[in-house]
Amino acid sequence: MAEGSPTVRRRELGALLRKLREEKGLSVKDVTDHLLCSPSKVSRIETGQRGATLRDVRDLCDLYGVNTKVERDRLMTLAKEGKQQGWWQSYDLPFATPTYVGLEAAAVRIKDYDSAVVPGLLQTPDYFRALHDDPLPEPAEPTSDVIEQRIEARLIRQQLLRAEGRPPLEFWAILDEAVLHRVVGGADVMRAQLEHVANAMQLPNVTVQINPFDTGPHPALDSTFNILEFPEPVPSLIYIEGLAGFLFLERADDLQRYQRVFKRLSEKSLTPDRSADLILAMAHGYKKASTQ
Repeated sequence: MAEGSPTVRRRELGALLRKLREEKGLSVKDVTDHLLCSPSKVSRIETGQRGATLRDVRDLCDLYGVNTKVERDRLMTLAKEGKQQGWWQSYDLPFATPTYVGLEAAAVRIKDYDSAVVPGLLQTPDYFRALHDDPLPEPAEPTSDVIEQRIEARLIRQQLLRAEGRPPLEFWAILDEAVLHRVVGGADVMRAQLEHVANAMQLPNVTVQINPFDTGPHPALDSTFNILEFPEPVPSLIYIEGLAGFLFLERADDLQRYQRVFKRLSEKSLTPDRSADLILAMAHGYKKASTQ
């Protein structure tokens, strides 16, 4: 599933082509003048926002002096894989989700900070359904069939945490304590959800920390974000989503800043063991509430 992610294959191809251009000392304008194309086309290919055709790759290889068959074949293969359909593209997913899922599928590590809800990779189906009781406005409110389809897609995504045939995704989530107190779907749903998180924390590749209320302010107080890290040469990126839309940040300065913020959040949060104790205590509280 991960190895065939066309989203990441486009980014890998773009990163390699950009490196070849820079090694030749060529600007984007130099390339566009030679190939008679627009600067935006070259930029979108190098950032993986659009796929390169086999002809594009052939022409760029000629321009950059890529003469070995092995290297040319590698670039051609990436171009072909970048045009394939990802499994998620057959699902009715909202907003930027298809792009994000394509990136997630090939990530080796994800660091997630969330201040409001349990992250998607750790959500139970009932918790996900309950989140749609007051859904984010879309052009058309999702039907129950669409919601069930999205749950199916989410369960497929969660297989990354227990992947077979490849190293499982390393997932490190830092959650604001508010996530434990925000009642989504009622006491029974919350109990099952928190127990599910605690069970997932027993996996060696899953880390969850709770940032408690009494730590006071922190650098991400008004933000949520994901840091996605990939095998070389694919660069890491930051994903941010909100009512105003979504952003993918790739600049080195942005990556370093968010890595520092995540490190600071981890230092201010409970250890994984203490976090698990708090999560289970909250789950027990919801169990008592549901029986009263």
